[in-house]
Amino acid sequence: MPERHRVRGLRIGLVGHGFMGRAHSFAWRVVDQVYDGIAQPVLAAVAGQHQERAERAAAQLGFESSVADWRVLVDRTDIDIIDICTPVDTHAEIALAALAAGKHVLCEKPLARTAEEAELLVASAASARQHGVLAMVGFNYRRLPAVALARELVQEGAIGTLRHVRARYLQDWLSSDRDPWSWRLDAAQAGAGALGDIASHLVDLVAHVTDTRISSVAGMTDTFVSSRSADPPGGLRPVTVDDACAFLSRSAGGLAAVFEASRCAPGRKNQLSLELNGSDGSIVFDLERLNELGFYSRADQPSASGFRTILVTDPSHPYLDAWWPPGHTLGWDHSFVHQARDFLVAAVTGQPCAPDFADGLYVQNVVEAVALSGRTGAWQRVAGGTAPSANGGNDGAAAKPEVVAQRYPGDAASARSAAGNRMEGQR
Repeated sequence: MPERHRVRGLRIGLVGHGFMGRAHSFAWRVVDQVYDGIAQPVLAAVAGQHQERAERAAAQLGFESSVADWRVLVDRTDIDIIDICTPVDTHAEIALAALAAGKHVLCEKPLARTAEEAELLVASAASARQHGVLAMVGFNYRRLPAVALARELVQEGAIGTLRHVRARYLQDWLSSDRDPWSWRLDAAQAGAGALGDIASHLVDLVAHVTDTRISSVAGMTDTFVSSRSADPPGGLRPVTVDDACAFLSRSAGGLAAVFEASRCAPGRKNQLSLELNGSDGSIVFDLERLNELGFYSRADQPSASGFRTILVTDPSHPYLDAWWPPGHTLGWDHSFVHQARDFLVAAVTGQPCAPDFADGLYVQNVVEAVALSGRTGAWQRVAGGTAPSANGGNDGAAAKPEVVAQRYPGDAASARSAAGNRMEGQR
């Protein structure tokens, strides 16, 4: 067997070791075993809120060491990448400090709670980019091979001129009134509910697959349960974010789209679906069948027309040339491996990365425009609702909002002073 080509390792500092921290750690451990020539990541250190828990996480996830303060990771000269997997209200302070220290940054989505926070991050990332420092947002669903293939088919004109899109993301973990309170239900920590947590994935996916951006929205949000049980037992805490949202959108080029997201849909554990209709055909993706892509072409003979299922496992399909033989399917976790691959390639080669922080700001602008539309009952324009750049974003300064919406609670100043506390959340 030929010797694998290895590139000097990049040392990872992970901040947060909950659900997302575990997913990212898996990717860093596996990526260089799959893709030849990738810079071998070194799991250097993990930061948590409590030293004992951080030590256990380091042992479980394969990190060399642990700390109880993320600032230690930022200050260390042997850390190349800061990977942020913490609650949303901590993103801004950690990312700003890491970029200022010359670290590459991978930050879980959503990028920030508010557009003001995201604008600060975009400006900081643009400055850091001039010195070869990268900043990427973790919208992992871009990296599913079937989604990447859908983008290729759209770009090739396989379904003609795009006309409309339907995007839906449903979960059920808050469907019962008895489900407990979580930091995700606090606007001061999360920014938004289903709108920011899962609808943000849909907004990014539609922009990525279609190469268009939403210019205006008409939306609504609902909170079905106004308070939930929390510690101490028997206590109640208010829910200050949405449980579900739905909105219509238009792009500058006229593309129409319908979005729906809910965390209160019984029986739907993690169902994300996307359908694109064009003048010559349609494409359908469903996360519950993530190795398949539905494709319909009007060019087929009427006697044999209908949706065909493409099994996206062939080496000719995106990301799959390094994996298993055709028909041997991949899973949800592999999207994070592909994300790690793309980030490492960009870090070593100096190429732009996507989605970058400007893409994260665009998503935040859509979220806030939908929230404003829900409060006013009127269509709202979206700041920066123009076509994305070739790399899925741009490194320039953020566009100023065309509509000044009422922001979610919290501002950039409070974010910069509050990030020291919640390092072990699911995000």
